[in-house]
This record gives sequence, C-alpha cells and structure tokens, in this order.
Amino acid sequence: MELHQLEAFSAVMSAGSVTGAARLLGRSQPGVSRMIQDLEQEIDYPLFDRKGPRVTPTERAFLLYAEVERMLVGLERIRASALAIGRDEAPPLRIAATPALAAALVPRAIARIEQDAAAHETQLRSASAEQVVQALLSRSVDIGIATLPLGHAALDLHYLIEAPCVAVVSQDDPLADAPVISLHVLAARKIATVANRYRLRCRIDAAFDAAGLTSTVAFESNASLNAVMAAQAKLAVAVVDPATAFGMPVQGVVVRPIDVNIPFYYGVVTASGKPVTPAIEALITAIELVSQELLPGATRHQAAQHDALLSSPAHRDAANSKRTIRKTTGATT
Repeated sequence: MELHQLEAFSAVMSAGSVTGAARLLGRSQPGVSRMIQDLEQEIDYPLFDRKGPRVTPTERAFLLYAEVERMLVGLERIRASALAIGRDEAPPLRIAATPALAAALVPRAIARIEQDAAAHETQLRSASAEQVVQALLSRSVDIGIATLPLGHAALDLHYLIEAPCVAVVSQDDPLADAPVISLHVLAARKIATVANRYRLRCRIDAAFDAAGLTSTVAFESNASLNAVMAAQAKLAVAVVDPATAFGMPVQGVVVRPIDVNIPFYYGVVTASGKPVTPAIEALITAIELVSQELLPGATRHQAAQHDALLSSPAHRDAANSKRTIRKTTGATT
C-alpha cells in the first residue's frame, strides 16, 4: 500500500470524481484511476461503484476514509514538526476541543498567553467529546477541552469548569423582556437543544423530569450553535450551554438565565505520562481565566471531583430514569 495510492483515494473521496481528484493532485485522470485500481486490488475489495465517469463510495470506502484521513493529517503534522525542529522552534501546539469550546474559549485563551510561553504555531481541531478523547489517546493532539464525562484512566484531568445553561430567544419573543425564564414557561414552548444524551442533554432532560415537566423538543442538533440559530429563526427557544451563548454572539437573539440550575461541565485534559510543555501549561491556565471571565456563574472544581459531579442527583436521575418518549417534531441531527 503506497502513500500516493492513499492520497489518490482521499482526493477522489473529497472531489467526488476521478477527474476532480486528478485536478486536485495535479495528475492525469488515467493515472489516478490506476492508483485507485491498484489499491482496490491490494485490499481485495472495491472502494467505488462506477457508473460511467461518476463514482459512488462504498460503505467500506467511508470506513477506510476515516483511517486514511487520520494518517494523512498525522503525516502533515509530522512534516510541520520536522520543519519547526529544523528552524530550532518549538513544535506546534495541537489542541482538540468540542465545537462550542473550540470557538468560544480557545482563541481567547491563546490571545492571553504571553509571547515567551506561546507556541510558534497552533493547530485547533473541533471534534465530538469522544473524538477529543481518542485524539489524546492516540497522541495526535497535546491538549483537549471537552464536556464530561472525562474519566478515562489514560488521561490527566487538570480541572473542571461548571457553568449554568441558559435560554436563548429571539429578540422579538415576549420572553426577551423577562430577566429570568422559568422552566415551567419553557415546558410550554418548543425547545431547541443538543442531541448527545450521555452528556449535556441528560442534565437538561433531568431538570424537566425533576420538576415534573415534559419538554417539547422541536429542534435537536449535535451543535449548540444550530439550536441558537433555530431561536434566531423563531423556530423554538434554545436551551444551550453558556459557552455557545456568550462566546459566539448571534444577532437577533437575547440570552437569559433559567430559574433552575442546569450545570454544564467541561474539563481540560492531557495524555497521562506526556510532558506538559510551557505552552501547554500556559494554555491550561488561560482556559480557566477565560472561562471565569466569559461565563456567568462559572465555578472551578478540582479534578478529583469528577465522579462526584457525575453522581449528583440530577445526573443520576437522568442516567437511570425510564422516561417516556418526549414529543419531538422536526428533529434534526
């Protein structure tokens, strides 16, 4: 299996055609076709269904693509590190964070780092919390910022941040005039919120359950910003994490506290046994400072409190309760 074959495969997956891949690679179309055929022959299964000039990836192709992309990105990072070493520079600071935390906290934190402690180059990757953990375990990133749980034995958790979730409504909504929005009022409205039921979503659901209320989730997404945009479009009231609400301001909406505390937890982690460089240490400190400044009611917890926070009544009820299926309309993921 040759590198040029994998690059050709990746290019076809990205371009959607062999002709487009040839343009991306600066190669001839027959040459790219041959590389794909040689790769298929070596792995002994087809990667594309061919219909004339068009190709459609097989299910196996999508599985392989995820592995190939990780390898190609890793090679590019090795190249960047090698060039930095040749210039007697520190290697790039590689960060993985969930989308809301990546956008809201990381750029602000990097801007706070003193020049003598900052990395010459920073690489930031947005990913799901599960993918952040995977990237740390594979040593493809230096530091991760992700939502709880983060109790993996091979990770060093430096601290936890807790901040209350908020409601986001259109500025034309009658609720925009309320200083605080009650959970009972939210129960009477269509809700837009996040979809991952093993992280923040379970605490949102638990809050309604504990109050004896049923939420009507009309818009569900894997990204909180999408829920905020649903509020801007007047589709629903968004119940989201404060990092999204305060870190990525959207015109046409207002952010309001909720009368019941729905905690949003996240932590800063590195791989166990990996040295913490001055740049990593500076970012760990800066993330905490930015969190305290940006998020109303933010509280820092020691890493040792991880399991206790996840064993709180709200989280426990969410994990154990056998809820009836909520009325969900127009859901998206």
